[in-house]
Amino acid sequence: MRKDMSFSGKVKQELLKQLPAARHCQIAELAALFDLNGRIRSRDDGGEYLEIRTENLTVARKSYMLLVSVFHNPVDVRVRNHNIHGEVREYYIDVTGQQAIIFILKALKLMNEQGVVTGDCLGQQHRLIQNACCKRAFLRGAFLSVGSLSDPEKAYHLEFAVLSEGFASFIKEILAFFELEAKIVKRKRYFVVYIKEGSQIVDFLNVVEAHVALMDFENIRIVKEVRNSVNRQVNCETANIGKTVAAAAKQIEDIRYIECNMGLRKLAKGLRETAELRLEYPDASLQELGEMLQPPIGKSGVNHRLRKLGNIADELREQN
Repeated sequence: MRKDMSFSGKVKQELLKQLPAARHCQIAELAALFDLNGRIRSRDDGGEYLEIRTENLTVARKSYMLLVSVFHNPVDVRVRNHNIHGEVREYYIDVTGQQAIIFILKALKLMNEQGVVTGDCLGQQHRLIQNACCKRAFLRGAFLSVGSLSDPEKAYHLEFAVLSEGFASFIKEILAFFELEAKIVKRKRYFVVYIKEGSQIVDFLNVVEAHVALMDFENIRIVKEVRNSVNRQVNCETANIGKTVAAAAKQIEDIRYIECNMGLRKLAKGLRETAELRLEYPDASLQELGEMLQPPIGKSGVNHRLRKLGNIADELREQN
Protein backbone atom coordinates (compact mmCIF):
# COMPACT_ATOMS: atom_id res chain seq x y z
CA MET A 1 0.00 0.00 0.00
CA ARG A 2 1.45 3.37 -1.05
CA LYS A 3 2.35 5.79 1.75
CA ASP A 4 0.82 8.69 -0.21
CA MET A 5 -2.51 6.89 -0.67
CA SER A 6 -5.57 8.79 0.56
CA PHE A 7 -7.52 7.51 3.55
CA SER A 8 -10.39 6.69 1.19
CA GLY A 9 -8.00 4.72 -1.01
CA LYS A 10 -6.76 2.75 1.99
CA VAL A 11 -10.33 1.82 2.92
CA LYS A 12 -10.97 0.62 -0.63
CA GLN A 13 -7.77 -1.42 -0.66
CA GLU A 14 -8.93 -3.13 2.52
CA LEU A 15 -12.40 -3.77 1.06
CA LEU A 16 -10.81 -5.21 -2.07
CA LYS A 17 -9.38 -8.03 0.05
CA GLN A 18 -12.78 -8.77 1.62
CA LEU A 19 -14.29 -11.71 -0.26
CA PRO A 20 -17.52 -12.90 1.40
CA ALA A 21 -17.63 -16.61 2.17
CA ALA A 22 -21.30 -16.99 1.23
CA ARG A 23 -22.23 -17.03 -2.45
CA HIS A 24 -25.34 -14.89 -1.90
CA CYS A 25 -23.19 -12.15 -0.33
CA GLN A 26 -20.74 -12.27 -3.24
CA ILE A 27 -23.68 -11.83 -5.62
CA ALA A 28 -24.97 -8.89 -3.53
CA GLU A 29 -21.61 -7.10 -3.73
CA LEU A 30 -21.33 -7.83 -7.45
CA ALA A 31 -24.86 -6.46 -7.93
CA ALA A 32 -23.77 -3.09 -6.54
CA LEU A 33 -20.66 -3.07 -8.73
CA PHE A 34 -22.70 -3.92 -11.84
CA ASP A 35 -25.53 -1.49 -11.04
CA LEU A 36 -23.05 1.38 -10.78
CA ASN A 37 -20.48 0.42 -13.41
CA GLY A 38 -22.02 -2.22 -15.68
CA ARG A 39 -24.28 -2.44 -18.69
CA ILE A 40 -25.47 -4.84 -21.37
CA ARG A 41 -23.72 -4.05 -24.67
CA SER A 42 -24.54 -5.06 -28.24
CA ARG A 43 -21.94 -6.49 -30.58
CA ASP A 44 -21.66 -5.82 -34.30
CA ASP A 45 -22.87 -9.35 -35.05
CA GLY A 46 -26.10 -8.73 -33.11
CA GLY A 47 -25.01 -10.61 -30.01
CA GLU A 48 -24.66 -9.16 -26.52
CA TYR A 49 -22.07 -9.07 -23.77
CA LEU A 50 -21.85 -7.76 -20.21
CA GLU A 51 -19.42 -4.92 -19.62
CA ILE A 52 -18.16 -3.36 -16.41
CA ARG A 53 -16.29 -0.16 -17.25
CA THR A 54 -14.39 1.86 -14.65
CA GLU A 55 -11.37 4.12 -14.16
CA ASN A 56 -10.95 2.65 -10.68
CA LEU A 57 -8.52 -0.27 -10.68
CA THR A 58 -9.91 -1.45 -7.33
CA VAL A 59 -13.42 -1.75 -8.80
CA ALA A 60 -12.05 -3.62 -11.82
CA ARG A 61 -10.12 -6.08 -9.67
CA LYS A 62 -13.03 -6.73 -7.31
CA SER A 63 -15.46 -7.19 -10.21
CA TYR A 64 -13.10 -9.70 -11.82
CA MET A 65 -12.61 -11.58 -8.53
CA LEU A 66 -16.34 -11.88 -7.88
CA LEU A 67 -17.28 -12.87 -11.43
CA VAL A 68 -14.70 -15.65 -11.43
CA SER A 69 -15.48 -16.77 -7.87
CA VAL A 70 -19.26 -16.86 -8.27
CA PHE A 71 -19.83 -17.89 -11.88
CA HIS A 72 -16.58 -19.60 -12.95
CA ASN A 73 -16.96 -18.13 -16.44
CA PRO A 74 -14.18 -16.81 -18.67
CA VAL A 75 -13.78 -13.07 -18.18
CA ASP A 76 -12.02 -10.74 -20.60
CA VAL A 77 -10.07 -7.76 -19.29
CA ARG A 78 -9.21 -4.74 -21.44
CA VAL A 79 -7.32 -1.57 -20.57
CA ARG A 80 -7.60 1.62 -22.60
CA ASN A 81 -5.44 4.73 -22.16
CA HIS A 82 -7.19 8.08 -22.56
CA ASN A 83 -4.13 10.15 -23.42
CA ILE A 84 -0.70 9.65 -24.91
CA HIS A 85 0.94 9.63 -21.48
CA GLY A 86 -1.31 6.84 -20.23
CA GLU A 87 -2.21 8.86 -17.12
CA VAL A 88 -5.94 8.11 -17.38
CA ARG A 89 -6.94 4.51 -17.87
CA GLU A 90 -10.26 2.79 -18.25
CA TYR A 91 -10.66 -0.87 -17.35
CA TYR A 92 -13.19 -3.09 -19.10
CA ILE A 93 -14.36 -6.39 -17.61
CA ASP A 94 -16.35 -8.30 -20.25
CA VAL A 95 -18.43 -11.48 -20.08
CA THR A 96 -19.50 -13.08 -23.36
CA GLY A 97 -21.53 -16.17 -24.16
CA GLN A 98 -25.32 -16.15 -24.16
CA GLN A 99 -25.76 -18.77 -21.45
CA ALA A 100 -23.25 -17.08 -19.13
CA ILE A 101 -24.95 -13.69 -19.62
CA ILE A 102 -28.41 -15.09 -18.86
CA PHE A 103 -27.11 -16.93 -15.79
CA ILE A 104 -25.42 -13.81 -14.39
CA LEU A 105 -28.35 -11.46 -15.10
CA LYS A 106 -30.78 -13.85 -13.41
CA ALA A 107 -28.48 -14.18 -10.40
CA LEU A 108 -28.31 -10.38 -10.14
CA LYS A 109 -32.13 -10.19 -10.41
CA LEU A 110 -31.80 -8.14 -13.61
CA MET A 111 -33.60 -10.76 -15.71
CA ASN A 112 -36.76 -12.68 -14.86
CA GLU A 113 -37.32 -16.39 -15.36
CA GLN A 114 -38.82 -15.73 -18.80
CA GLY A 115 -35.52 -14.22 -19.95
CA VAL A 116 -36.77 -10.63 -20.00
CA VAL A 117 -34.42 -7.95 -18.67
CA THR A 118 -36.32 -6.10 -15.95
CA GLY A 119 -36.59 -2.33 -15.92
CA ASP A 120 -37.25 -2.25 -12.18
CA CYS A 121 -33.64 -2.62 -11.07
CA LEU A 122 -34.10 -1.28 -7.52
CA GLY A 123 -37.27 -3.27 -6.93
CA GLN A 124 -35.36 -6.46 -7.72
CA GLN A 125 -32.37 -5.40 -5.61
CA HIS A 126 -34.62 -5.35 -2.53
CA ARG A 127 -35.21 -9.06 -3.07
CA LEU A 128 -31.50 -9.69 -3.55
CA ILE A 129 -30.31 -8.15 -0.27
CA GLN A 130 -32.89 -9.18 2.30
CA ASN A 131 -30.26 -10.52 4.74
CA ALA A 132 -28.11 -8.19 6.84
CA CYS A 133 -24.93 -9.87 5.54
CA CYS A 134 -26.00 -9.15 1.95
CA LYS A 135 -26.75 -5.53 2.81
CA ARG A 136 -23.19 -5.21 4.17
CA ALA A 137 -21.82 -6.70 0.96
CA PHE A 138 -23.94 -4.38 -1.21
CA LEU A 139 -22.64 -1.34 0.71
CA ARG A 140 -19.08 -2.56 0.15
CA GLY A 141 -19.66 -2.69 -3.60
CA ALA A 142 -21.35 0.71 -3.59
CA PHE A 143 -18.54 2.33 -1.61
CA LEU A 144 -15.88 0.82 -3.87
CA SER A 145 -17.73 2.22 -6.90
CA VAL A 146 -18.93 5.68 -5.90
CA GLY A 147 -17.91 6.19 -2.27
CA SER A 148 -15.30 8.42 -0.69
CA LEU A 149 -14.14 9.18 2.82
CA SER A 150 -12.28 12.34 3.82
CA ASP A 151 -9.02 12.21 5.74
CA PRO A 152 -10.22 12.21 9.39
CA GLU A 153 -7.31 14.48 10.31
CA LYS A 154 -9.08 17.21 8.32
CA ALA A 155 -12.82 16.46 8.42
CA TYR A 156 -15.40 13.76 9.03
CA HIS A 157 -17.21 13.19 5.75
CA LEU A 158 -18.40 9.98 4.10
CA GLU A 159 -20.34 10.07 0.84
CA PHE A 160 -21.76 8.13 -2.10
CA ALA A 161 -22.24 10.16 -5.31
CA VAL A 162 -24.72 8.60 -7.77
CA LEU A 163 -26.59 9.81 -10.84
CA SER A 164 -29.99 8.41 -9.80
CA GLU A 165 -32.09 9.90 -7.02
CA GLY A 166 -33.76 6.52 -6.62
CA PHE A 167 -30.43 4.77 -6.12
CA ALA A 168 -29.37 7.45 -3.61
CA SER A 169 -32.55 6.79 -1.62
CA PHE A 170 -31.86 3.06 -1.85
CA ILE A 171 -28.37 3.48 -0.35
CA LYS A 172 -29.79 5.73 2.37
CA GLU A 173 -32.38 3.05 3.17
CA ILE A 174 -29.70 0.36 3.54
CA LEU A 175 -27.64 2.65 5.79
CA ALA A 176 -30.74 3.28 7.92
CA PHE A 177 -31.10 -0.50 8.40
CA PHE A 178 -27.80 -0.32 10.31
CA GLU A 179 -28.99 2.80 12.22
CA LEU A 180 -26.74 5.08 10.17
CA GLU A 181 -28.40 8.46 9.61
CA ALA A 182 -27.47 9.72 6.15
CA LYS A 183 -28.71 12.75 4.23
CA ILE A 184 -29.06 13.38 0.49
CA VAL A 185 -28.07 16.57 -1.33
CA LYS A 186 -28.04 17.44 -5.05
CA ARG A 187 -24.57 18.42 -6.28
CA LYS A 188 -24.52 19.35 -9.96
CA ARG A 189 -25.72 16.20 -11.74
CA TYR A 190 -25.12 13.90 -8.77
CA PHE A 191 -27.25 12.90 -5.81
CA VAL A 192 -24.90 12.64 -2.84
CA VAL A 193 -25.67 10.46 0.16
CA TYR A 194 -23.50 11.66 3.03
CA ILE A 195 -22.68 11.20 6.73
CA LYS A 196 -20.69 13.77 8.72
CA GLU A 197 -20.86 12.40 12.27
CA GLY A 198 -17.56 10.80 13.29
CA SER A 199 -19.12 8.04 15.40
CA GLN A 200 -21.49 7.17 12.54
CA ILE A 201 -18.57 6.84 10.12
CA VAL A 202 -16.89 4.49 12.60
CA ASP A 203 -20.09 2.42 12.64
CA PHE A 204 -20.13 2.37 8.82
CA LEU A 205 -16.57 1.05 8.68
CA ASN A 206 -17.63 -1.65 11.10
CA VAL A 207 -20.67 -2.50 8.94
CA VAL A 208 -18.56 -3.00 5.80
CA GLU A 209 -15.93 -4.81 7.90
CA ALA A 210 -13.06 -2.43 7.19
CA HIS A 211 -11.63 -3.09 10.64
CA VAL A 212 -8.08 -1.83 10.02
CA ALA A 213 -9.41 1.48 8.69
CA LEU A 214 -11.82 1.61 11.62
CA MET A 215 -8.96 1.40 14.14
CA ASP A 216 -6.95 4.03 12.24
CA PHE A 217 -9.99 6.33 12.11
CA GLU A 218 -10.71 5.84 15.83
CA ASN A 219 -7.09 6.52 16.81
CA ILE A 220 -7.09 9.76 14.82
CA ARG A 221 -10.48 10.73 16.26
CA ILE A 222 -9.33 10.10 19.85
CA VAL A 223 -6.15 12.15 19.37
CA LYS A 224 -8.19 15.00 17.84
CA GLU A 225 -10.69 14.95 20.71
CA VAL A 226 -7.91 14.97 23.33
CA ARG A 227 -6.12 17.78 21.47
CA ASN A 228 -9.33 19.82 21.25
CA SER A 229 -10.08 19.18 24.91
CA VAL A 230 -6.59 20.32 25.94
CA ASN A 231 -6.88 23.42 23.74
CA ARG A 232 -10.24 24.29 25.30
CA GLN A 233 -8.78 23.82 28.78
CA VAL A 234 -5.72 25.93 27.98
CA ASN A 235 -7.92 28.67 26.48
CA CYS A 236 -10.13 28.59 29.55
CA GLU A 237 -7.15 28.75 31.91
CA THR A 238 -5.60 31.55 29.85
CA ALA A 239 -8.85 33.50 30.04
CA ASN A 240 -9.01 32.94 33.81
CA ILE A 241 -5.41 34.09 34.23
CA GLY A 242 -6.23 37.19 32.21
CA LYS A 243 -9.20 37.95 34.45
CA THR A 244 -7.09 37.37 37.59
CA VAL A 245 -4.31 39.68 36.35
CA ALA A 246 -6.84 42.38 35.41
CA ALA A 247 -8.53 42.10 38.81
CA ALA A 248 -5.19 42.33 40.66
CA ALA A 249 -4.20 45.40 38.61
CA LYS A 250 -7.50 47.11 39.52
CA GLN A 251 -7.02 46.24 43.20
CA ILE A 252 -3.51 47.73 43.22
CA GLU A 253 -4.78 50.85 41.43
CA ASP A 254 -7.49 51.30 44.10
CA ILE A 255 -5.03 50.76 46.96
CA ARG A 256 -2.56 53.28 45.48
CA TYR A 257 -5.39 55.80 45.14
CA ILE A 258 -6.34 55.31 48.81
CA GLU A 259 -2.68 55.61 49.81
CA CYS A 260 -2.26 58.90 47.95
CA ASN A 261 -5.56 60.49 48.96
CA MET A 262 -6.21 59.19 52.45
CA GLY A 263 -3.30 57.10 53.62
CA LEU A 264 -3.41 53.40 54.44
CA ARG A 265 -2.95 54.06 58.18
CA LYS A 266 -6.51 55.39 58.39
CA LEU A 267 -7.88 52.02 57.26
CA ALA A 268 -9.09 49.40 59.71
CA LYS A 269 -6.36 46.93 60.67
CA GLY A 270 -7.67 44.04 58.53
CA LEU A 271 -8.11 46.23 55.46
CA ARG A 272 -4.68 47.83 55.92
CA GLU A 273 -2.90 44.47 56.24
CA THR A 274 -4.69 43.14 53.15
CA ALA A 275 -3.85 46.30 51.18
CA GLU A 276 -0.16 46.14 52.16
CA LEU A 277 0.09 42.45 51.23
CA ARG A 278 -1.54 43.07 47.84
CA LEU A 279 1.00 45.83 47.11
CA GLU A 280 3.89 43.61 48.22
CA TYR A 281 2.65 40.50 46.34
CA PRO A 282 0.85 41.73 43.20
CA ASP A 283 0.86 38.26 41.57
CA ALA A 284 -0.41 36.32 44.59
CA SER A 285 -3.78 34.58 44.39
CA LEU A 286 -6.56 35.32 46.87
CA GLN A 287 -5.84 32.03 48.60
CA GLU A 288 -2.14 32.88 48.93
CA LEU A 289 -2.93 36.34 50.32
CA GLY A 290 -5.31 34.80 52.85
CA GLU A 291 -2.64 32.36 54.05
CA MET A 292 -0.15 35.25 54.61
CA LEU A 293 -2.52 37.14 56.90
CA GLN A 294 -2.39 36.69 60.67
CA PRO A 295 -4.64 35.03 61.51
CA PRO A 296 -5.13 33.42 58.05
CA ILE A 297 -8.50 33.85 56.33
CA GLY A 298 -10.14 32.17 53.32
CA LYS A 299 -10.48 33.34 49.72
CA SER A 300 -13.96 34.74 50.28
CA GLY A 301 -12.70 36.81 53.23
CA VAL A 302 -9.84 38.27 51.19
CA ASN A 303 -12.21 38.97 48.29
CA HIS A 304 -14.61 40.76 50.65
CA ARG A 305 -11.82 43.01 51.96
CA LEU A 306 -10.55 43.85 48.48
CA ARG A 307 -14.07 44.74 47.34
CA LYS A 308 -14.37 47.00 50.38
CA LEU A 309 -11.08 48.70 49.47
CA GLY A 310 -12.46 49.20 45.96
CA ASN A 311 -15.59 50.86 47.36
CA ILE A 312 -13.47 53.18 49.50
CA ALA A 313 -11.40 54.17 46.46
CA ASP A 314 -14.57 54.86 44.45
CA GLU A 315 -15.92 57.08 47.25
CA LEU A 316 -12.66 59.03 47.33
CA ARG A 317 -12.80 59.51 43.55
CA GLU A 318 -16.32 60.91 43.81
CA GLN A 319 -15.19 63.37 46.47
CA ASN A 320 -12.29 64.51 44.35
